[in-house]
Amino acid sequence: MDARLGRLDRRSFLKAASALGITAALSLSTANRVFAQTPKKGGHFRIGTGGGSTTDTYDPGTYNNSVLRMIAGSVCNYLMEVDSRGEATPELAESVETVDGLRFIIKLRKGIEFHNGKTFGPEDVIASYNHHRGEGSTSAVKGLMSQITEIKADGPSTVVLSLSAPNADFPAILSDYHLPIFAADGDRIDTSQMVGTGGYTISSNEPGVRAILQRHPNYWREGRGNFDSAEILVVADVVANTNALISGEVDAIEGCDVSTVDLLVKREGIKILEVTGKQYNSMLMFTDVEPFTDNKVRLALKHAIDREAIVKSVLKGYGKVGNDNPITPSYRFYNDQLAQRVYDPDKAKFLLKQAGHDSLEVELSTSAAAFTGAVDVAVLFKEQAAAAGINVSIKREPDDGYWANVWQKKPFIMGSMLGRATADWMFSTSFASDASWNDTHWKNERFNLLLKQARSEVDDTKRKEMYFEMQQIVHDEGGTIVHSLPSLVDAVNDKVQHGPLASNLNLDGNRCIDRWWFA
Repeated sequence: MDARLGRLDRRSFLKAASALGITAALSLSTANRVFAQTPKKGGHFRIGTGGGSTTDTYDPGTYNNSVLRMIAGSVCNYLMEVDSRGEATPELAESVETVDGLRFIIKLRKGIEFHNGKTFGPEDVIASYNHHRGEGSTSAVKGLMSQITEIKADGPSTVVLSLSAPNADFPAILSDYHLPIFAADGDRIDTSQMVGTGGYTISSNEPGVRAILQRHPNYWREGRGNFDSAEILVVADVVANTNALISGEVDAIEGCDVSTVDLLVKREGIKILEVTGKQYNSMLMFTDVEPFTDNKVRLALKHAIDREAIVKSVLKGYGKVGNDNPITPSYRFYNDQLAQRVYDPDKAKFLLKQAGHDSLEVELSTSAAAFTGAVDVAVLFKEQAAAAGINVSIKREPDDGYWANVWQKKPFIMGSMLGRATADWMFSTSFASDASWNDTHWKNERFNLLLKQARSEVDDTKRKEMYFEMQQIVHDEGGTIVHSLPSLVDAVNDKVQHGPLASNLNLDGNRCIDRWWFA
C-alpha cells in the first residue's frame, strides 16, 4: 500500500479505523447511553458560565465559546457525537460505511423533523457542510472540511461523501461542534436563526447575557431533552458564578474556580464533576512578528515559565504541567519521549544572548475569558520571566469579546484550546499552515508534509513515528507555549442527575441540557 498515491485496501482501512475506536459501519445502537436510572422529565435547568459574548452569532463557523456550543448542542444534532469514552458515535447518522477511506456512505435516520416541520434529509447535511467549504467561507473548520472533494445525495436518506485522500479519522471530524445540522434553505443554511432537530428551541437570546430554551415536544431521541426549559446565564466573574450555585440561583456552573473549589466540596447539596480531558492552556506568539520570528526567543520564553508553580498555585493541583505539545497524554500517538521542559532562567538568558538580546520587552494580553486563572498565570509569568531578563508588560483585556477582538489579533496572548478526538484533528485545527485557527501564524514545511502523510498511513508503526516527529517539531519550534493541562472541573447541585460524562468539553461535552435531568 502506498498511502501517498491514495491506495488503501479495505483490510488496511479497517485495521486503522478499529485502532481509532471507529468502525467501518457505525451503528446508532453503540451511541445509546446507559443510565443508572430512568431520566425524568420536567424542571427549569439553569447554568452559569463564563463563556458567551455580545458578538456571538448563530453562524456555526464562528462558534468559539461554551454558550454557543450549548445552544447548538441543544437545538441541533450532529451526524456524530462524542461519547463518554471519547469515541465518535452516530447521532443523526444511522451508519457510516467505507471501503477505502476515500468514499463514505452515510445512512441517515428516517422520520426526523426540524422544528419548522421540514423532514430531515441529505439536502440538510449537504447545505450545512457546504457552508464551511465555499471559497468565501471564513469558517473555523474550513481547513478540515476542505478535504471533502464531493458531497451528494444518493436517494432520500443517504449522503455520499468523497475525500481528496484516505482519512481513517474522518468520521470523528463530523462530531466537531462547528458542524451542527441546520435545516436547508434552498442550497444554503440560514445563519440568522437556528432551526435544528434537537430537543429544544430558542425562546430568547441576548448574546453575552442569557439564552432561554424551551423543550421541543416531538424530540426524536429517547431519554434526551428532559428539562421543560433551560437558561444559560453568562457570568464572567468566577466568584459570582460560584456564589450563584451556593445561593441556588443556578443549578450548574461551568469551569469552577479551582482556588475555591475545596469550599464547594465541603458544601452539602453540591457535587464536583472532575474529568481528565485533552484541553490545554497556553501562551500564543505570532511567529511572523518580532521578536517572536526568532526561534531562540521563542525557546527562551518557553524556559522562562515555571509550569510546576502554575499547576500548584493557579490550578491548585487540578491538572498537570504542559510541555509545549498540544497532544496530551490522553491521545493515541502521544509522544512520551519528549524531554519535559523546565523552568531555567539561566538557559533563557543564554538563548536570548544567542538571539542578540541582552534583555527583552514583551506585552502579554490576558483576560479571565482566556481560561480560568489566566490573569493569575500572567502575573506569575511576569515574576518568573524577570529572572531571565525578560520584562513582561501585562495588558488586561476586556473579558467580553476577548476571543473576537484579541485572539488571532494581537501577537502575544493567553489562550486555551479544547481537546479534539484525534491527533490529526488537533494538528489540523491550529497547527497546519493553512488552518483557519493557526493562531501563531506558524508554518513548517516538514510538519505539514508529515501531517498529510500520517492522515492516510495505515501502518501503525509508521504512523506513530510520524506523529512523534510532528510533536517534536512543535515542541522545539512552535509558537505555542503549552504551560498547563487543566482538568475539566464543574459543579452542580444534587438535584442534577446524569449518565457517564464525556470529557471532550465541560458539562458533559457542553451537551448537559440535552443529556441531563433532575432527580
